Amino acid sequence: MNYCSKALNDAVSALFLFLSLFFALLGGFSGEKRSSHDLLGFFRLYPCLSSLVSAMCGSDGSSDSYELWWCFVAKFLNLLKYMKWICVRRDDVCPGGSIYPNPKEPSLFLSLGHRVDVYFPPCKKSRVRAPFVFSGERFEQKKQVSIEVLPDECLFEIFRRLPGGQERSACASVSKRWLTLLSNICRDELCSNSTIENVKPEEKSDKNKDEDQEIESDGYLSRSLEGKKATDVRLAAIAVGTASRGGLGKLLIRGSSSARRVTDVGLKAIARGCPSLRVLSLWNVPSIGDEGLCEIANGCHLLEKLDLCQCPEISDKALLAIAKSCPNLTDLTIESCSKIGNEGLQAIGRSCPNLRSISIKDCPLLGDQGIASLLSSTSYVLNKVKLQALNITDVSLAVIGHYGKSVTDLVLSGLPNVSERGFWVMGNGRGLQKLKSFSITCCRGVTDTGLEAVGKGCPNLKQFCLRKCAFLSDSGLVSFAKAAVSLESLQLEECHRITQFGFFGALLNCGAKLKAFAMMNCLGIKDLNMGFQARSPCHSLRSLSIRNCPGFGNACLSVLGKLCPQLQQLDLSGLQGITDAGFLHLLESCEAGLVKVNLSGCVNLTDKVVSSLAELHGWTLEMLNLNGCQKLSDACLVAIAENCPLLNDLDVSKCKITDSGIATLASANQLNLQILSMSGCSLITDRSLPALGNLGQNLLGLNLQHCNAISTSTVELLVEQLWRCDILF
Repeated sequence: MNYCSKALNDAVSALFLFLSLFFALLGGFSGEKRSSHDLLGFFRLYPCLSSLVSAMCGSDGSSDSYELWWCFVAKFLNLLKYMKWICVRRDDVCPGGSIYPNPKEPSLFLSLGHRVDVYFPPCKKSRVRAPFVFSGERFEQKKQVSIEVLPDECLFEIFRRLPGGQERSACASVSKRWLTLLSNICRDELCSNSTIENVKPEEKSDKNKDEDQEIESDGYLSRSLEGKKATDVRLAAIAVGTASRGGLGKLLIRGSSSARRVTDVGLKAIARGCPSLRVLSLWNVPSIGDEGLCEIANGCHLLEKLDLCQCPEISDKALLAIAKSCPNLTDLTIESCSKIGNEGLQAIGRSCPNLRSISIKDCPLLGDQGIASLLSSTSYVLNKVKLQALNITDVSLAVIGHYGKSVTDLVLSGLPNVSERGFWVMGNGRGLQKLKSFSITCCRGVTDTGLEAVGKGCPNLKQFCLRKCAFLSDSGLVSFAKAAVSLESLQLEECHRITQFGFFGALLNCGAKLKAFAMMNCLGIKDLNMGFQARSPCHSLRSLSIRNCPGFGNACLSVLGKLCPQLQQLDLSGLQGITDAGFLHLLESCEAGLVKVNLSGCVNLTDKVVSSLAELHGWTLEMLNLNGCQKLSDACLVAIAENCPLLNDLDVSKCKITDSGIATLASANQLNLQILSMSGCSLITDRSLPALGNLGQNLLGLNLQHCNAISTSTVELLVEQLWRCDILF
């Protein structure tokens, strides 16, 4: 009975010890850290176990029984540690600390109850990425920290405190939002002084020197935006980027019909960031209105030149702002601006005392009132006046004739409401004493009487051009030539009432200063044998151009040779009526030596003329154009190669030139060609490759277009050999 009682007692004690140890390892949740399997600590926390072991081993405490239970407990704990599937959450149970010191490990526990977690270790090391932060048993998503959360007002204050232009340019490259904010900062809003307060005195002086240098160099940069490149974003980038690189001085905008066009927003950015702007040109920008140009006036007080073309939304309001804020304005161009009228032009005249050039075209609201006010206000400073396609009358011309005391260049074009009286009053106003260049186009008021008055009222006139003046006759031209004693250049175009009598009469009666005479597309000239005798040749004439006047023939050439013995430049292009006989008389009469000769389109000239030209004037000839002279052959090239050592520009396009002629040019020792054109010479083949290679030692330009007998491979070889020469094929 004692033996059974003792056996039962031992069994109960063993069961109690096993259960106590098991629940001690599983129980208790007092913190987040896991305890380590510390057997000694376990027995220190549970001293009752030692008595239990003693009881199980018997009252005598035999060492064999004690060691047996000790080994049993140790092996059981080691087994649990090896399997790693049970963990204890009480730090006070296991004071050795957490068995998982890495705070990421809690993510690997699967909760099985209120006080038990099962640990499932992954095959690979666990990886945790932002924006997750592990805090206890919860996952918290980390919020992104970004400067973009700041409102525009805060960013504006930050940007205007940046120390320099390079820093602002760098910030502008971050995003469009930053670029927009930076472009809205005016220069006077930059906190430049605040950055210098905490700087040493010697560093202060260096920084001030740099700023002085930057201010001195302001305005030397120029930018041009055309087509799709003309956008508000690019203007904002220009405004920010040029501020630290010398400053923007010239801006040209050529707009387009694209969706992203330039608006007032882009012009505002330029106004705020480019106070050194001196030249502004706006072409075809219908989306820019008064608001943008007013901002330019308020921010760019140094503006000197303003060019407005096809800006239908700009009105007098913008010109009033320019006149008020830009007193340095010297050059104003207005074209096809339908909303600009007299009020804006009057303000410019009153407030811009330095205005020297004015050009106005196709502005239907502008009339005599605006022109008269502008000219009368700038009488002593205005040098250049250009009026085209306006609804002005004789009143404006009368004002020009009276108040144009400083005008040196005058252009009048497309003035349908101006009559003969207007030109007569302008000439008799005696105000155009300084006028040197005068051009009249498509004005029906130009008659013989008016033109004679202009010649008398402009004693210093040197260059005069008449285009499409249908009512001017020979007598008016001769009278003008007599009155304009200082005339040096006279040009007539599409004046069909001018005949050969007016032409030669002008040559005879012009002053001794006439150097150039040009007549183009005048259908009134007839090739008549007038039996004319030159009493006093025009020795001063050096350049003569008669182009596309079909009535000009051999008879006129014979007279011309007697009247102009000192010709050096001769242009007879498009005169199909002249032949060898008439041209030879002219060549023999020229005493000074021809330098530039253009005979393109003279289809009746032959090799005889070119040979005579080379023999008589080859020692002075520098340029010769024979384009379209279909009767010319290799013989003319032989004469040129032998007699023209100074020739540097030769055009034999559409002539009957062959490989033999090119070889002759290449073999010439004295020839120094720089430009050679053989376009349309179908008889030139690949055999000319060696000759062209020899010529190419000095050639800068070679035209082989429409030379169908020359292969592409030959051209490629020429391109490799003549690397200095521009070859057209």
